[in-house]
Amino acid sequence: MLILFKQFSFFGAGLEPALTTVLGKNNMPLSPEIVKYVADLSRIELTEEELDKLSKQLQDILGFIDQLSQADVSGIPATSHILPINSIFREDNLRDSLPIEKTMANAPQKENNFFVVPKVIE
Repeated sequence: MLILFKQFSFFGAGLEPALTTVLGKNNMPLSPEIVKYVADLSRIELTEEELDKLSKQLQDILGFIDQLSQADVSGIPATSHILPINSIFREDNLRDSLPIEKTMANAPQKENNFFVVPKVIE
């Protein structure tokens, strides 16, 4: 697994210099500095205690994902769902539309079988 964090400098000056860190294949630790950097980009304020706790939790999650990526799935067919999906919708059958008179019956304003609405484009 490969995760790439990279800052693009479209927010202007004042941000940290561009940082690129690759996690996963190199088994580099997820340092509190990287978590703080991503939190700053996300405009999330974290205390030092939260930063340490979150760094450890994210490192554990990435470690688990690395374990999953090592599983042999060569004999398992690709699926998008674990359960078979049956359509719950009805068949698309051709039928008559609602008559114009019924459609326009509750319209607050109408003109020549069209709804009249306020202009929204200036």
